[in-house]
Amino acid sequence: MNAYNYVLAIHIIFVVSWMAGLFYIVRLFIYHTEANDCPEAERLILQREYIKIEGRLWSIITTPAMLLTVAAGITMIFLNPGLLQTPWFHVKLGFVLLLLAYHFKCQHILRQLRQNIFRFTSFRLRLWNEVATILLVGIVFTVKLKSAVDWVWGLLGLLLFSMVIMTAVKLYKNYRKKKGI
Repeated sequence: MNAYNYVLAIHIIFVVSWMAGLFYIVRLFIYHTEANDCPEAERLILQREYIKIEGRLWSIITTPAMLLTVAAGITMIFLNPGLLQTPWFHVKLGFVLLLLAYHFKCQHILRQLRQNIFRFTSFRLRLWNEVATILLVGIVFTVKLKSAVDWVWGLLGLLLFSMVIMTAVKLYKNYRKKKGI
């Protein structure tokens, strides 16, 4: 087996770790924000705990996994520079850049929450949480289908998927409101 396949395996492992961290960090942001609705003593305990958990997740799992994902990706390009000549790879890199922007926006939100600055409601954070899912779907379909995909249909499919996800979040919000949870 050549070096490229080993690096690819490492890349996939750290993509999974990075995505797990991104999914979980925003979920923690939601709970952290919702703790504002608790009585003061409970709120202070919960928010202090969320700050600790978020910090550990971010610095021990999410950011190192992102860095290792990017390093493995760059290594794969070095080992197979022909990737840069394929249109699907440019699309993938576009999605990856958006995912990196998402990562750093999450880091910004984390810093705000540490300072008790709550700019997002829990509903907006639930919508934000789905952005990572949409980007992941775009990346996986781009990588798996490569040039076989019709980019117009692929983009339309991704937009439709995004609308379904966002509608589901809205329906869940209405359900929670109706049930009083």
